[in-house]
Amino acid sequence: MKWLILGGTADARHLVGALADAGLLAPAGPLSLVYSVAGLVRIPKLDCEVISGGFTQFGGLKNYLQDQQISGVFDVTHPFAANMSRTAVEVCAELDLPCWRFHRPAWQPQPGDHWQSFTDWQVLPGLLAGKRNILLTAGQLTEDISAQLLAQAKAEGQRLILRTAAPPRFSWPDDQIWIKAIGPFDLAAEAALFDQYQIDALVTKNSGGDATVAKLAAARNCGAEVFMLQRPDMPAARQEFSNIADCVTALRSYLAI
Repeated sequence: MKWLILGGTADARHLVGALADAGLLAPAGPLSLVYSVAGLVRIPKLDCEVISGGFTQFGGLKNYLQDQQISGVFDVTHPFAANMSRTAVEVCAELDLPCWRFHRPAWQPQPGDHWQSFTDWQVLPGLLAGKRNILLTAGQLTEDISAQLLAQAKAEGQRLILRTAAPPRFSWPDDQIWIKAIGPFDLAAEAALFDQYQIDALVTKNSGGDATVAKLAAARNCGAEVFMLQRPDMPAARQEFSNIADCVTALRSYLAI
């Protein structure tokens, strides 16, 4: 049986490792895996076939699933990879294939946190009015939002500190700051960053997980306000998980072993 893992996250890599540890992966086990990653930052080394660059090169996800005789899809993409998750559900329904999804649990506010949740990027500039040093850790920004935030920063004398794994897609002026970095991040380093730039506002997505959670503790410790983008709505997958061990158990049951 051949399954496709939609990956690109630490969770997806951990799932492959857990399946290997459980003895489920070919050639010794009954399950053949193909791991798909966008390949924008780094290509993982895993005990299975890895493809990168998306499915357009194969004529789309539907064609790929049919051509490769894929038996099921496990969506372990980032919780904000809404387009890929929706496409997976729709295509699998059309082909009558199982589409399962793993998403790590969302972060929850802790005592001492100062969070403002939002669901629409267009409201963010207004929320940030009056802030001085703003750390942006929500991935790549669109051209429209970048322009709005930069215009407001210039008008109000704000300093924007953008941290991304890859260079900004759109022009980032020299009087603002770009930090190239990729997690995991520890609390000591995050606290030092908040202190260095006197951060009073953090913008982030509710990604969940441990790799980047230290920034929330750093914000809590220094009293910085957190502007938290909530997760997008997703169509339901056939099965949904938030624990890697449960994924392995479910696949073992599905394979009847």
